[in-house]
Order: sequence, then C-alpha cells, then structure tokens
Amino acid sequence: MKSIVLAGGSGTRLWPLSREKNPKQFLKLKERSFFQDTILRCLEVSDISEIFIVTNESQKFFVLGQIEELGYEIPKDNLLLEPIGRNTLPAISYGIYEIKKRFGKSVVGIFSSDHILDKNAMVTIRNAELLASEYLLTFGIVPTSPHTGYGYIKPSIPLGIGFKVSEFKEKPDMSDARKYIQEGCLWNSGMFLFDTDLYFKELKKHAPDIYDIFQTLEDVGKIYERMPSISIDYGIMEKSDHVAVVKIEDRWSDLGNFNAIYEEFDKDENSNVIYNCDYELINSSGNLIYSKLDKIVSLIDTNNMIVIDTPDALLVCPKESSQKVKEVVSNLKEKEDVRATLPLTVYRPWGSYTVMESSDRHKIKNITVLPKKKLSLQMHYHRSEHWVVVKGMATVEVEGKEYFLRQGESTFIRAGQKHRLSNDGKIPLEIIEVQLGECVDENDIVRFHDEYGRT
Repeated sequence: MKSIVLAGGSGTRLWPLSREKNPKQFLKLKERSFFQDTILRCLEVSDISEIFIVTNESQKFFVLGQIEELGYEIPKDNLLLEPIGRNTLPAISYGIYEIKKRFGKSVVGIFSSDHILDKNAMVTIRNAELLASEYLLTFGIVPTSPHTGYGYIKPSIPLGIGFKVSEFKEKPDMSDARKYIQEGCLWNSGMFLFDTDLYFKELKKHAPDIYDIFQTLEDVGKIYERMPSISIDYGIMEKSDHVAVVKIEDRWSDLGNFNAIYEEFDKDENSNVIYNCDYELINSSGNLIYSKLDKIVSLIDTNNMIVIDTPDALLVCPKESSQKVKEVVSNLKEKEDVRATLPLTVYRPWGSYTVMESSDRHKIKNITVLPKKKLSLQMHYHRSEHWVVVKGMATVEVEGKEYFLRQGESTFIRAGQKHRLSNDGKIPLEIIEVQLGECVDENDIVRFHDEYGRT
C-alpha cells in the first residue's frame, strides 16, 4: 500500500498556538507532533519511499525537518508542493497521479496530518484493501456522542469488511446529530483508500475538468492556476455509485478546535488540562490552560474555559466558543496584523529563531543553528547585524573571509556586506542577533547561495 499525507493547513482553528506559518499538524503538545505521529502510522502500511506528502512551499521545511527528527529521509520527489491551496480533490489527485506514474496501478491510503488515531486502526485500513478494487473506500468513525462538528456517513448493504454508502450528510445541528446516531451513521473521518485505476475512472466521470488537467501535467504552477477548488467528498464521493465505508472503532479525533484538544488529553483531579506551566487554581475545573512563559497561571472560580498564553497573544474563551477562534484570525488578517500568520518562533531548514523584541528600526532575535547546518550566503541593504555567541562555536563568513566565534565573543556585520553563519560543531549553536536599520523585516534578504534551494 502507498500512502498520501495531506499536510497543508491554515493554522486558524488553534490560534494563537498554531499560525499560518506554523499550522497545528506541526505542533508538539506531547513528545511528537501530530504530523510525526501520522508518518509513524503510515510506516505501519508503507515503506518511507512509498509515502507522499502534499504540502506547500512555506511548510516544506517543517515536513523535511520533522521526518528527519524521526530518523528517516523521504525521497525529494515524494514531497509534492501545491503552489495554491485548492482543497482536497486536487491535492489527492496530484498525489495519486504521481504514485501511478512511478509505481503503476496501486492501492493508496489518504491520511490527514493533524488527526489523532490509534495505530490499531491501521490494521483495519490494511484489511480494507480487499474492497479497494471495486469501491472508493472511506472510513467512518463509530460515534461516541452526538457531534455537530463532523459530517456523517450512512452505511447500507454489508460488503464483508465494509458497507455500501447510502448517503453523506453535512455537519448537523444537535437534534439531527442525535437522529443520525440512532440511524447508525458514522462520523466522516476524511481518510480514504483508493485503487488508482478506479479513482481516475470515477474522477473522469464526475470531475472531468480536473481529470483532463492531470492528463497533461507538466508545470504544476500553471495547472493550479486553472484548477477549481473542490473537496473530495463533493467532487467524487457524494456522486459515485462505487463508494463504500469501513467502520473504525478505535480512538480518533480531528482536533478541530481547543474543545477537541481538551477532550483528548489527560486531566487532573479537577478535570483541568494543563500544559507546560506553573499554576495555582482555586475552585476552578474543566479548563484547558497552556503557557510556556516563565509565570504562574492563576484561576479563581473559573470553569470550562480555554486559556492560551503565548509570548505575543493571549486567548481566553469558554470551551463551547472555541470554534469562533478563526473569526479572530480573520479580523487580524483584515488589519494586516502579522500575528495572525507568523509566530514569534519561526522554524527554518537550518534551525529556528525567536523574536525577543522589535520596533520599526530594531529587532532582537535568539537564533539556534543545528549541527552541520548553515544559513544562506546573504546581504541586507537596510540593516546591520550584531551577533553574540551564547552557546557553541560559530563559523562566520564576511566578504569571503572566514573566522570563528566562541561563547561570549561577538562580531558586527555592516549593511551591504555578504555574510553567512554556520555551525560546523556537534551541538546546537545559539546566538543573539541585534538588527539595526531603516528596515528590519524578513524581506530585506538578498540570497546569493542557499543549501536548501530558497530564492
């Protein structure tokens, strides 16, 4: 079996923890990120060379870095970059097209990168291959309660391991959700299993415009310009007569909002979920509290609330209102507030940086460069930079001359000088960078050479 992992995402539903430049699949609320857990599940049914990731340019290095952390290296051709997000039907079609081109007729599992799912479910998914040559398979979660945040699937005629699909139902209100459960409906998980030949046959029948585009795939950028935005459910699954559903009774969640996060994680004796912070709670229960800051979070007579504290944003809301978080993000984007999309800690292929302080004319960063990694050879027109080594040894190149900086030593890079920072050592390099000038944003970077193919 081959696997496709859908790893795009806008990062709006778990703001301010996730952002457009740091979406929820890459968050590490436990030891590993949701994306990393998805890769490990896929390795239960596929070799690393058979896993394809559909993502975008801004998240490319999250994908590569987090797979590398797991001790694997994915073939570069298996990383499929969409120039524009066009929903799930184009993304899945892109992945299946590449798999068929390289491996011929195959069975392909489709997995979202931001779900929680027990590994045991992969046995059910593997066994479902028996039906894949005759039916487009989707996987339905046996509901644990009425839920208005999921679509529903109504099964009908038994087909051995699965059931013929009678009907897809949109996200309901609470009364309809109760009725759907009484009728034996399942939650729509957004996971699929497709035979490549059957998939393209049904794609040609129900979405011929997208089928035609993928028959002449040459320049991905050009074809996505004329690609419609459409979901796999609406484009094919709700129209095809060859659709079956397989039940999954294992633990699953799409972590669609902070309330879902609360439901999934361990709670204290007062039903509070608390992450990474000191706290003092008085007569408070049922809360989700997150803070990585060096402070005590105190709640008094506070129940069933979401409290998310990050260095540049604070979110407080009732749990039942957590689905409205995306409205906050929308409002911030309208104001062109960068806090809607960019966190203070930004990950790069060479490591990461955290903005500690900034104004229009200065910025202070804490920069970490991983062992054997280097930044691009670059220049700035409008700012100078002062570097101080906090940990490790820095290799510095300025105008073709190379020298070392040890812990406590510093250097000054003038505007207009070509320069590069590298870590040739065995431990992470940490420096403090002070930027001064008329422009201190990320647009004032001219790259002359880059190890990672960035322009």
